[in-house]
Amino acid sequence: MKSKLTAVALAAVVVAGTAAAAVPASAAPAKAEPTRCHTTDLKAGFATGEDAKPEMGQTEKQTQAYVWFTNRSKRTCTLSGFAGVDMTGAQQTDGTWSLARSSKKPVKMTLQQGDTVDFSITLLPVAKSTPRNEKFVPATFLVTPPSETEHFTLQWPFGGQILKQDGATHPATYLDPVGL
Repeated sequence: MKSKLTAVALAAVVVAGTAAAAVPASAAPAKAEPTRCHTTDLKAGFATGEDAKPEMGQTEKQTQAYVWFTNRSKRTCTLSGFAGVDMTGAQQTDGTWSLARSSKKPVKMTLQQGDTVDFSITLLPVAKSTPRNEKFVPATFLVTPPSETEHFTLQWPFGGQILKQDGATHPATYLDPVGL
């Protein structure tokens, strides 16, 4: 009788062990997806490395400036879409210019702590001799991360001026989505 109980107990352990090993991975607790980055999670700035500087001294073609976001929080977060960018001008007549968006489709970027992603601003520089009412002289950029309402105020470090097209339907100065 003792050996029969031992055999039943041993069979129960074997069955329980087998059952536990057969639990599908989908039944394991799911890891939470990261949520979007908030302005307070990020720091921002202009890329100023030699290969990142826009060519503001030439007037024959468009050039790009790059703005970066770095995740300074202790959590993973995501950015997807277009930043809001309002340029304020140095000339009294410049005012504020909200930049148009390109037709590129945004992608979702996942940022671990310390990761950086950027986006480009395409600019059309003009000569200093361009009449005042036809040029915009950038001073500061108010940069709002996608889906946020708080912005960063960035000083324009590159000089130059751009063709003023703040009322144009398809201006030569515009921005791309984050990550593209």
